[in-house]
Amino acid sequence: MKNVHLIGIGGTGLSAIARVLLENGVTVSGSDRQDSAMLQQLAHLGARIFIGHQAENIGLVDLVVRSSAIPDSNPEVVASMEKGIPVLKRSDFLNQLMQDKKCIAIAGTHGKTTTTAMIAWMLHELKLDPSYIIGSDSKDLGCNAHAGSSTYFVIEADEYDRMFHGLTPYLAVLTNLEHDHPDCYPTMEDYEQAFLTFIDNIVPLGKLILNWDDAGNRQLAKNLAPQTKLITYGLPASNATKSAGNMKLQANGCYGFSYTTENNNEVLCALQVPGKHNVKNAMSALIVAEQLGLSVEAAAESLSRFTGTGRRMEIVGVAQGVTIIDDYAHHPTEIRATLSALRDLYPQQRIWTVWQPHTYSRTMTLFNDYTKAFIDTDFLIITSVYAAREINPGFDIQTLADQIEGAETRHFEHFDAITEYLLKELQPKDVLVILSAGDAVLISQSIFESLYASSKSETVK
Repeated sequence: MKNVHLIGIGGTGLSAIARVLLENGVTVSGSDRQDSAMLQQLAHLGARIFIGHQAENIGLVDLVVRSSAIPDSNPEVVASMEKGIPVLKRSDFLNQLMQDKKCIAIAGTHGKTTTTAMIAWMLHELKLDPSYIIGSDSKDLGCNAHAGSSTYFVIEADEYDRMFHGLTPYLAVLTNLEHDHPDCYPTMEDYEQAFLTFIDNIVPLGKLILNWDDAGNRQLAKNLAPQTKLITYGLPASNATKSAGNMKLQANGCYGFSYTTENNNEVLCALQVPGKHNVKNAMSALIVAEQLGLSVEAAAESLSRFTGTGRRMEIVGVAQGVTIIDDYAHHPTEIRATLSALRDLYPQQRIWTVWQPHTYSRTMTLFNDYTKAFIDTDFLIITSVYAAREINPGFDIQTLADQIEGAETRHFEHFDAITEYLLKELQPKDVLVILSAGDAVLISQSIFESLYASSKSETVK
């Protein structure tokens, strides 16, 4: 495998694969619909990039890998098939990418990206030079993927389009399990079965590391194969193999806790990322360290320096006393976790939330859960639904806005109207968080730039 072409190379999954291939000395080309910062980064690393999908983009390559969004009718897929070049999805390609590596796979409905970044950072800090693929850029590692020299490969195990079925983990972490991606998995039973298949692919000497505080995980555990080797974790007082101890909110608004090793040593870990969910994420990372025979003390110390990933409670900036934050949360549970963490960080400040619903299928399926997800914000603005790959089946987002509990809620169709409204209403010390897996991040940048420009203008006067 010397020459690989990636269709949809600008996406999160394939861009990470491209980076790993390039670092391994593979010649990489790829195409996407439009230019982006990610494509420019890959071009800088040596990839040959095409804007637009055309048959002539397929040159002398050994293999073509396509994203889940690329249909059979794509001209590059058709051209590859006509030339007899193998065309694979990510799920079919991953084992080739990870040959001779010990796979540490992090799966779950929420928390995959942060937990993957935590474990990759931990192994990096312990001088093990892991390979990794993360669903967002790690602030600490400076990128979303790397081809390391050690035997370990840490990967975010994405369940969309059953990508994670291409993995054979040595250690598998399952953060939680709630129905999601109804376009792929119409029922919770379908969704759970996909995760059971993923778990069945754990190698014979491997183990499953399971968040026992999660009801979906506990239900799934009833259906595990008898040979599954299981380690569970959770917050204090959980009935788990490993429970966090001495959990306390620190002065920085994040939690500290203790981890008890198999030798009954108590190891302290003081986090720099907020929220109780991150205590659980860190617990799973420490279990990984212990299972690999690494120093838990050194692992905990490395996690105490972990600062997170892009678009996960990422501060865009502070202007005129307003703190502006971007976050990827789009599922009700993710939203509740993010807003709860923000309430810990800013207990005395007004919190404004802009939420962009992501896909009609998810919004409609989880309608009732969304109505209860915004208790920890003071004000909520809902945008139009980000349709992604879907067509509106006739859903009116105002019907959901009318039933939101707790927060003062408004719905605006257009980003400009949201920006105009917020610039009138925001006050010094307010916190504004944009929750979006789509393009609503444009709002946070617009607000910050407007407030910053206004403050500079006032300084000049």
